[in-house]
Amino acid sequence: MRKVFGVLLAAGAAALLFALPVWAAADPSQLVKSVTAQVIDIVKTKTGATREAAFREVLRNDFDLPYMARLALGTHWNEASEQQRVRFLAALETAEVRAYSERLGKLAGYTLTIDKVDARPNGVWIVDSLLSQAGGQPIKLEWEVRDNGQGPRIADVKIAGVSMFLTKRAEFNSYILNTGGTVEPLVRELEIRAARQ
Repeated sequence: MRKVFGVLLAAGAAALLFALPVWAAADPSQLVKSVTAQVIDIVKTKTGATREAAFREVLRNDFDLPYMARLALGTHWNEASEQQRVRFLAALETAEVRAYSERLGKLAGYTLTIDKVDARPNGVWIVDSLLSQAGGQPIKLEWEVRDNGQGPRIADVKIAGVSMFLTKRAEFNSYILNTGGTVEPLVRELEIRAARQ
């Protein structure tokens, strides 16, 4: 179960990292279906640097990465300089693309079924879905889709009720507090991870 949860967590985060095309604005479930199909296709057909580049494209096109970065950094976002924010966002993108490129190989055997779409105020939708594999227990995924004026994008994914980016926030906050209470050590650590081949 832990292995399956890890795969789902990675799938959710990967999905988190992608933006909604204009045609899907009226139905955010189409964005979720499209991203899932793209991720599964990438996993089945690409490897190495080509896979990473394809994941990066999905992340940039279908996820609200700046919003997700602010969410993940939490109150430390306001403490960071503009330069640190830019570096943090770039390093986070690279580190996440690499991590999910390596972890999502098992996703090819899964299928996604949309359960319902719930419209919330201020251009937010919650798309409930089930990720399932033949003979396995379905896993509930809850996708938060937001439109911040630039078109709807995936802003968070909850896997079995656990938010991907609130999990990141806890990890980053702990790192910051354990390394002097400032953002710079975290930014440097993420840049080191991103630079690894």
